[in-house]
Amino acid sequence: MRRVQRVLDNDPPDLTMGPLPTFLGAGVLLGLSAGFAPGPLLALVIAQTLKHGVREGIKVALAPLITDLPIILICSFLLSQFVRSQVALGGVSLVGGVFVTCLAFDSFRANPSHLEIPDRPPQSLGRGVLVNFLSPHPYLFWMSVGAPMMVKAWVQSPPASAAFVAGFYVCLVGAKVLLAVLSGKCRQRLTGRAHRALLRVLGLLLLIFACLLFKDGFQLMGWLS
Repeated sequence: MRRVQRVLDNDPPDLTMGPLPTFLGAGVLLGLSAGFAPGPLLALVIAQTLKHGVREGIKVALAPLITDLPIILICSFLLSQFVRSQVALGGVSLVGGVFVTCLAFDSFRANPSHLEIPDRPPQSLGRGVLVNFLSPHPYLFWMSVGAPMMVKAWVQSPPASAAFVAGFYVCLVGAKVLLAVLSGKCRQRLTGRAHRALLRVLGLLLLIFACLLFKDGFQLMGWLS
C-alpha cells in the first residue's frame, strides 16, 4: 500500500506527444501540401513526364533535394537582412517568371509524334533545379514557416529538427514522384490530338504561373500595390 501511495503522490505521467513525433507530423503535413499544391515545379513534372516519360518527370521531382540547401542558407541570410529581403525576393521572382515563360512556350511547341525521340536532351533535372531555385515560393516557405519551425525543433530536440526536415522532403518529393507515375500511365493512353491538347493546357498553366511570378516580383519590388 505504501508503494501505491508513493506512486499516487508523484506527478502524473506526461501523456502528451514528445517533440519528435510532433515535428515529424508537421513536416509530413507541410510536405504533402507543398507536394500536391499547383505550381511551376508540379506543372513541369507533369509536362516532362508527358513529353519524355516517367523517368524525366521523376528527375524534376528530385530538384528540391538539390536546390533547397542553398535556399535554406539564403533564407537564413535574408531573415537577418529584413530591409533587403523584399527586393531580393522580387528579383528572384522576376527572373523565375522569365524562365517559366520559356518553359510554357516549350510546351506549346511540343510535338507528341516525336516524344520518344526528342531533338535534344530533355535536361529535366536541370530544368527542375532552375524552376525551383528561381521561384520565390521555397524562399517564402523557409523564411516564414520552415526555418522558424526548424529552429524551434532544434531548441527542443535536435532529432526533432531532423525529423521535421526528413518528413517534409520525403513527402514533398514523394508526392511529386507519385504524380509523375500517374501522369506516365495517362500518357500511355494519350495519342494524337488529345495528347497535344493536354500539353497545350500545361503550357497555359505554366504561362499563368509565370504571370503570377511577375506579379509577385512587381509587388515585392514595390512597383505594384
